[in-house]
Amino acid sequence: MSAQILQGVRVLDLTNVLAGPFATLHLALLGAEVIKIERPGSGDLARKLGTLSELNEQLMGTSFLAQNSNKKSVTLNTKSPEGKEIFRKLAKNADVLVENFRPGVMDRLGLSYESLKEINPGLIYCAISGFGQTGPDAHKPAYDQIIQGLSGEMAVNGDERLNPLRTGFPVCDTVGGLNGAFAIMAALYHRERTGEGQFIDVAMLDSIMPLMGWVAANLLIAKREPVPMGNDNFTAAPSGVFRTKDGHINIAANKQEQWESVCDALHLPELKTDARFQKRDVRKQNRKELTPLLEVKLAERETKEWVELLNANGVPSGAILSLEDALKQPQIKHREALKDVPVEGVGTIPLFTLTAKFGQTPGDITSPPPRLSAHTAEVLAGIGITKDELAALKTKHVI
Repeated sequence: MSAQILQGVRVLDLTNVLAGPFATLHLALLGAEVIKIERPGSGDLARKLGTLSELNEQLMGTSFLAQNSNKKSVTLNTKSPEGKEIFRKLAKNADVLVENFRPGVMDRLGLSYESLKEINPGLIYCAISGFGQTGPDAHKPAYDQIIQGLSGEMAVNGDERLNPLRTGFPVCDTVGGLNGAFAIMAALYHRERTGEGQFIDVAMLDSIMPLMGWVAANLLIAKREPVPMGNDNFTAAPSGVFRTKDGHINIAANKQEQWESVCDALHLPELKTDARFQKRDVRKQNRKELTPLLEVKLAERETKEWVELLNANGVPSGAILSLEDALKQPQIKHREALKDVPVEGVGTIPLFTLTAKFGQTPGDITSPPPRLSAHTAEVLAGIGITKDELAALKTKHVI
């Protein structure tokens, strides 16, 4: 296998649950040595989160399994004097540190960026939090749903019957983690050129806002408030979800020629010259009149037939799959987005691997999510701690 792009980069991962671990997962999949520093006895809270109670009891919950491949687990009580000393030794030789505590927690532990950069000036320190390290809300508690509400993201979902509406997965946590991984990669590139480490402040609230760029631009520039439109696409019509004989179909006729192709495929040529639908912006205003006319025709065939016909005529369309069907579809299998990974005591399970396909430095899952403390002895031996010292630290509950 080719060398991975982050081979030789050491990351100290103090993160829990989702945003932080999702960031470090991407670093680990790219070949970084990610050392997950966990609380003795319990570890990452995600170890107890998931739908299978027997795995939660093993501290290998499905939520933990989902985003901790390729990492090493070290238990360390960083509140103890011995734990602080060990952590500083680890930090001295680390390239990156990632944490997602509330602002001020690392300062109170005596492990702030300012203190650590004195022993390691090249350290890249990334703090991921709900609101960022500064500002009037910096110290407020934050979970994904809280950020969804405060970002306006929930307000633009749903329709006149169901609004506000939460996105069905923790989108703010996830994009916060991606933003953190992106920022760390940029900082590593800067350090490669200058030798300088730096502090990175990533907020989930900041991270989600630009994802609504088009919607926000309509408000900020055009002064148009967003209108919750459910499954319709506000930029075009017909563009959204439509009923068929056996279910639903997504159709995205975003260009004028695609709209005309829809009319031809559905044998509705008269709609092309109908004043209500002839022009793009007028068509958008009259979408509620247009949709029933299209659905009368769409009800004559099954979704699969329409998808093939419309795509063949240059109109982007697709079925609306269940999550199970989506995960099993041939395109996902072809792209190898999932990999079967043997996990001791759990079995062989499918896990997401790196979805960016690097031609020269591919990422991959090379080791399963770790048992709590599985690598404590190995990692601490690397900073000179003997077996006897290890036993003493365990007795004191430092590890």
